[in-house]
Amino acid sequence: MAKMATREAYGKALAELILQDEKVVVLDADLSKSTKTFDAKAVCPERHFNVGIAEGNMMGIAAGLATCGNTVFASSFAMFAAGRAYEQVRNSIGYTHLNVKICATHAGITLGEDGASHQAIEDIALMRSIPGMTVIQPCDDLETFQVIQTIAKTQTPVYVRLGRNAVETVNAPEYQFQIGKGTVLRLGKDITLVATGIMVQEALKAADTLKEKGIELNVINISTLKPLDEALILDYAKKSKVMITCEEHSKFGGLGSAVAETLAKNHPLKMDMVAINDTFGESGTPTALVEKYGLSAASIVSTVEKYL
Repeated sequence: MAKMATREAYGKALAELILQDEKVVVLDADLSKSTKTFDAKAVCPERHFNVGIAEGNMMGIAAGLATCGNTVFASSFAMFAAGRAYEQVRNSIGYTHLNVKICATHAGITLGEDGASHQAIEDIALMRSIPGMTVIQPCDDLETFQVIQTIAKTQTPVYVRLGRNAVETVNAPEYQFQIGKGTVLRLGKDITLVATGIMVQEALKAADTLKEKGIELNVINISTLKPLDEALILDYAKKSKVMITCEEHSKFGGLGSAVAETLAKNHPLKMDMVAINDTFGESGTPTALVEKYGLSAASIVSTVEKYL
C-alpha cells in the first residue's frame, strides 16, 4: 500500500489549488516546511505569507484577508492553531463566520518526540464547540486532497486536522469526499468500529485480525466530525449490539462524544471508546506512544473482545 502523511497531501493539494484560484491566500506561522504550505509558496510566493511565531496574529490577519473576498488557508501545528490561537479563532473567525480554513498539522500524540507541550489531544473538542465551525479529519492522502479541493469552494470557517506521519492509503480510487458524510469501509455484523484520522488504519488492521478468528466487523470512516453523519451512525447502530469509536484524541469532546450524543438522543446503545484516557502525552516515537496510550490495532481488538 502507498503511504503518505496527510500534511504532505495537504501541501500538494494547496500548491495545485493556489494556481487554480487567484483568491486563495496562504498564511503560516514560521513552520511552512513542516506544515507543507512551503509547496504553495514555491509556486506562488506572492500569496504566501509567513507571519512568524505569532499564531493569534495569524488568525487575525486571516480574518482581515477573508473580509476582502479571499479564501484564506492558515496553518500551524494543531496545538498552536487550535490552542494558542483559540480566542482569535473563536472571535475573529467563528463569530464572524469568515471564509478561513484552519489546516492544522502535527495533531495528536503521533507528533512524537516533541512531547506533551506540542501534542494536541483536545483540539477537536475546542473546534467542535465553536458555532458554525466545520471540523474535518481526513484519514489518508487521497481524502486529504479531496477535502482541500472541497472546502475551497465553501464560504464558511473550517478546521482540518492533519497528521505528521505517513499512513496507508485506504480509500478506493473512485472515492468522493463529501462534507458531513461518513464512509463504510468494511461490512460485518454485531459490532461497528467508528474511526477517524489515523485510527481508520488501526481499525482496519483490527478488523483483519478478528476476521482471521471468524469475527467480522463493520468499519466506518468519519472524516467530518462536525456536522456528524448522524444518519449513517444511526443506521449502523440499529444493526449493531455495540459501537466502538476510535480516535487519536482525548475521550472528552471528540468523535466518541459526538457519537454518544447522537446515540443518547436517538438510539441508546452500548458503546465504548478507544481514545486517550484523560492524560497528557509524552516524548517518544509515534509507534511507542500509540502502543502505550492504547490506540493500536491490538488495543482495538482487546476492546472488541470484551463484547463478544
